[in-house]
Amino acid sequence: MEEKLLLERIKKEKVDFVNLLFTDIIGEPKTVTIPASAMKSALKHGIWFDGSSIEGFARIYESDMLLKLDISTFSILPWTEENGRFAQIICDVYLPDEKPFMGDPRGVLKRTVEMARKMGYEYQVGPEIEFFLFERSELPELKPHDTKGYFDLAVHSRAVEICRETMQNMENFGVHCETYHHEVSNGQHEIDFSYDKALKIADGIVSFKHAIKTHSMKKGLKVTFMPKPIFGVSGSGMHTHQSLADSKGRNLFYNEKDHYNLSEIAYQFLAGQIKHARSIVSLAAPTVNSYKRLVPGYEAPVYICWGRVNRSALIRIPMVTQSKAQEGARLELRCPDPSCNPYLAFAAMLRAGLDGIENELQPPPPVEENVYGFSDEKLKEMDINTLPSNIGEAVDALAKDEIFRDMMGEELITHFINAKNQEWREFLMQVTEWEVERYL
Repeated sequence: MEEKLLLERIKKEKVDFVNLLFTDIIGEPKTVTIPASAMKSALKHGIWFDGSSIEGFARIYESDMLLKLDISTFSILPWTEENGRFAQIICDVYLPDEKPFMGDPRGVLKRTVEMARKMGYEYQVGPEIEFFLFERSELPELKPHDTKGYFDLAVHSRAVEICRETMQNMENFGVHCETYHHEVSNGQHEIDFSYDKALKIADGIVSFKHAIKTHSMKKGLKVTFMPKPIFGVSGSGMHTHQSLADSKGRNLFYNEKDHYNLSEIAYQFLAGQIKHARSIVSLAAPTVNSYKRLVPGYEAPVYICWGRVNRSALIRIPMVTQSKAQEGARLELRCPDPSCNPYLAFAAMLRAGLDGIENELQPPPPVEENVYGFSDEKLKEMDINTLPSNIGEAVDALAKDEIFRDMMGEELITHFINAKNQEWREFLMQVTEWEVERYL
């Protein structure tokens, strides 16, 4: 959309304010709001903001930073009719000299996507986002809003309304949601995004979280993307389906003669993610709580292996109908969770896969058994490694992985590692309810 057409649309749609969105390194959305009358200047000159208080952005003495608007992301916020109409635009972060800020997570993904394009690939993803809905009136007690289970039918409920309205809103952001269903645990739900380019989907996840938080609050519920809010039940993941396409949109992961219908490029991409799995998880499952989900027994991946029917594996090859085999050939990475910064998570997943292609890596043999039941001896015999057991181990792996240091840049990766190590140290010093019950 040209700037002139955008300004005409803002006037025609009677937009009062525009939210300019970006994220910190943790993935927390940040917003600068301007009146619609300031849009012409913002499009031409950008908007200055103080970056010194933003996680991972700037030091005090270089606090001024610049937002440049990506007008392709313009969308009306349909839930803002009552108190003035709002729109939003997602922005890229620049330094005072108007050079791209290397620590901007969106910029990290854009650079990695561009690296793939220069190799002839377009990275496409389709995340499955899980979340819990709790009764807001019962907080801080976490009371699920229902007692339903996996795929249970709810003819009419607040959750159905929230999910339906959110899925409709996503069309405004240019992202299509394929399905919604109830998940395994009480009060747990899942909305699946259709396949699209990684940057568009990452932008969509930021908008999705904003939308569903808004609708759940209006319905008296609290949504959380915390991976494991309740002990003893299944946690929330963000399984991500992924493939590479060529410039004409053809799926480069497909090979009709292969048992799994996967091409050589797909196997190399898979091998890259297997090789870098312990580093990827630091960005795809980036919180202390993430590793309460990544434990045996809840269909969450723990073991670094791959297969088709094996839901204990890190990477699964989903079944597809024969009529859709060519477009449906893909890899499902099962370690990401919805607490991640989607820009950094997708960048890490892509960069690891590209490393596999560049170096023509080959994956280990597939594992179609339930690895949860394997003994330590059998795991060692089959050379099956495990994901880190906590965020401290994960960032240690990240710190040693040169391809991610190059991808993120020295300042960003150092700040990320320091922030996560501090988070881990703070957690280790806490006295939990479990300890009180156990030892008091």
